[in-house]
Amino acid sequence: MEMNRLQLVRKAWYVFDKDIRQEYKTRYSVNAILLFAIVTLVAVSFSIGTFGASPEVKSALLWIVLFFSAMSGLAHIFVREEETHTADTLKLLAVPTSIFLGKFFFNLILFVVMEIIIVPLFFAVMNFAVEGIWTFFIILILGSLGLSAGATIIAAIISKASAKGALFTVLAFPILLPVIVAGISGTKIAVNESSISAASSEIQMLFAYSVVVITGSLLLFDFVWKD
Repeated sequence: MEMNRLQLVRKAWYVFDKDIRQEYKTRYSVNAILLFAIVTLVAVSFSIGTFGASPEVKSALLWIVLFFSAMSGLAHIFVREEETHTADTLKLLAVPTSIFLGKFFFNLILFVVMEIIIVPLFFAVMNFAVEGIWTFFIILILGSLGLSAGATIIAAIISKASAKGALFTVLAFPILLPVIVAGISGTKIAVNESSISAASSEIQMLFAYSVVVITGSLLLFDFVWKD
């Protein structure tokens, strides 16, 4: 049993490492996400001005920028396998669980790298500040888990469709809406409250969502991947 788990983790690492190497060569997803995020951030700052919006509105704008930036690049993780005709080879080399885990961690790392660049830029450009910095970080981390997990399983579902780009965002929005709503609400609380307990409902919501989506994806991915 322990050996099976080790093999699963090892193969998940191989999938993750393969995607990291491919992304390093092409930089497709990184460029798409960062360019979209920066263009959106600049457009928003020019539209409403640095001081033209309340902290509550800026909280919503932050998560909107994060969501649509993720939509511009996270789908490519499975679409690339179909476009390069490597999906069948991947099915022979790794079990579905390890494939999902490898792809999920790749998307998570990609999303976190994007946040490391975009979030400080958003704070600087939009003159945004939060009172509860630890509350904000917890909300951001749990939101990243939920968005990455949901985006990964949706990317697998739409990878064989003809209109992949448009379909990904259409399907992702209602599924990822709880993360966006909880993220916005938690960020609003972090603006004015330094206590983590003030955002306990949002933290529990994001944690529960991440656990449910990751567990459900692991259970259903076998059917999605082999269909």
